[in-house]
Amino acid sequence: MGISAGFMVPHPPLIIPDVGKGEEKKIQRTIDAYKKVAEAIGHLQPETIVLLSPHQIMYADYFHISPGKGARGDFGQFRAGRTSMEVSYDTEFVRVLCEAAEDIGLPAGTLGEREKKLDHGTMVPLYFANQFWTGYRLVRIGLSGLPLAAHYRLGQCIQAAARTLERNTVVIASGDLSHKLKEDGPYGYQEEGPVYDGRIMDVMGRGDFGELLEFSEDFCEKAAECGHRSFTIMAGAFDRTGVEAERLSYEGPFGVGYGVCSYRPCGDDGTRNFLEQYEEKERKEILARREKEDAYVRLARYTIEAFVKTGTLPEMPQGLPEELYKSRAGAFVSLKEDGRLRGCIGTIRAVRESLAEEIMRNAVSACSEDTRFSPVEDWEVERLTISVDVLGETEKIASPEELDVTRYGVIVTKGGRRGLLLPNLEGVDTIEEQIAIAKQKAGIRDHESVELERFEVIRHH
Repeated sequence: MGISAGFMVPHPPLIIPDVGKGEEKKIQRTIDAYKKVAEAIGHLQPETIVLLSPHQIMYADYFHISPGKGARGDFGQFRAGRTSMEVSYDTEFVRVLCEAAEDIGLPAGTLGEREKKLDHGTMVPLYFANQFWTGYRLVRIGLSGLPLAAHYRLGQCIQAAARTLERNTVVIASGDLSHKLKEDGPYGYQEEGPVYDGRIMDVMGRGDFGELLEFSEDFCEKAAECGHRSFTIMAGAFDRTGVEAERLSYEGPFGVGYGVCSYRPCGDDGTRNFLEQYEEKERKEILARREKEDAYVRLARYTIEAFVKTGTLPEMPQGLPEELYKSRAGAFVSLKEDGRLRGCIGTIRAVRESLAEEIMRNAVSACSEDTRFSPVEDWEVERLTISVDVLGETEKIASPEELDVTRYGVIVTKGGRRGLLLPNLEGVDTIEEQIAIAKQKAGIRDHESVELERFEVIRHH
């Protein structure tokens, strides 16, 4: 056996009658589609259901798989505590899955459980499934802040575990779509919201899972989706497998998108090695970018490559442009991986003897000391996109009107707290956003007044 089906489903609590109290009738198409999913599960009678939930425990750099023999939960937080359920976990599947992840160096396992109780992202799908089949054991998995490629790899591990155990397994990818579909919705409107929903329903409706890896992090964040990583893990579970995809429903009357699709495997298909195709494309793009990198970026990359391998700062190379040896300035080194920020450290003013040393020291800090991220590992280095910003002189300004997000960076100061944001950053479109993020970085509350400074940069790619 192995993976016998996969399902993309939403998890609005109000779809449960005791929660919705009649409001659920406004998403009747979603209910009808859910019943088709549940009937299919009842027909398949899986031994194991692997459920991927955005509301399970989530870590920035680790996939949490629920430990123990089982758990229970109810809808008490939605004033429907009488609606409850209890599940038994497939401990053998969890063990084999953890071993498969360890074999490929993927950070996943049963450590770090903070909440044993079932989350609503798990309970809503099981509420429907349990009406037709309860003879399964559950594997409950959370998402992570790791790149989409890592989520796809976890899906490959799920596929491997199901095949190793010859377990009849169904994968349920729980996740709502955009939460930004309507001005009068609970989360407001963002133009990326309906665009995301149209695009994701097209991709998932066709079962063309490779396109999931092409969605940018910034686009997904602006759309305020919650299921994309769930869908990507499920895609990995169908790696190199043909699928019969069926779009069952889509609607969003409350300002949040709800999509339902089903997938049935239909034999091996080596052309559907989507992660390999994506990574090969990425490698070509990275090589093309590296050929265009100037001396500033090459210096940062040289430093990072050497430091990650040896743990020490390398000697300053010869043959750099003269200004790197003789000039002094503040500099920021920024790292991205798969389009996501992977580290960014810098200095507002020169603190080293030369700009070259400034870049080298900050490159080491960006790859190893940015507390928002784990240190960069050797296998990641070639995947990094690196930029170096050399800062000009700062000048005090009287008001935000003197800023321009594409031209000027901003420094905010309140007493001893100080925050900086570089100019022309992806996803920062307004002066208000620029100041708010700089305040957040400094630990300054949004309503507090601050002193403002601006500066220009020369950005090296």
